[in-house]
Amino acid sequence: MKIYFAGAIRAGRNDATIYEAMIKWLQSFGEVLTEHVGDTALTEAGDDGPSDRYIHDRDMAWLSSSDLVVAEVTVPSLGVGYELGWATALKKPVLCLRRQMPGRPLSAMIAGSPGIQTSAYFTIKEAETIMEEFIRKTAAGITGSTRSN
Repeated sequence: MKIYFAGAIRAGRNDATIYEAMIKWLQSFGEVLTEHVGDTALTEAGDDGPSDRYIHDRDMAWLSSSDLVVAEVTVPSLGVGYELGWATALKKPVLCLRRQMPGRPLSAMIAGSPGIQTSAYFTIKEAETIMEEFIRKTAAGITGSTRSN
């Protein structure tokens, strides 16, 4: 299974350790194409490629080849929103996770999209349970969808 993980880079790296934990956990289900998103050394400069065009084209190729998308959307990001729009257009199963933040509702374009499942979580363990349920429900028909321990 190929998993596309989305999280803020240029919008802020405050949640990089959360992304890292989620990506490491997701790797037990398959290949996370965007594991660099969880690299705590990656800065807001988004210097994960030689040019913006290279990053765009690389990430779009990964998105196109993925089986499903998991996004951590607590930090609002234009890039993540763009990826989510394309993921739904490509008919990819999409899960958006966010921590509960009083006074900060999720964008209506994400929360109201029929192609996106959204869930709030408080702990990484809770996020793992949500991700596992999503993967197991959407993995029907995807080869290699069982978790290896």
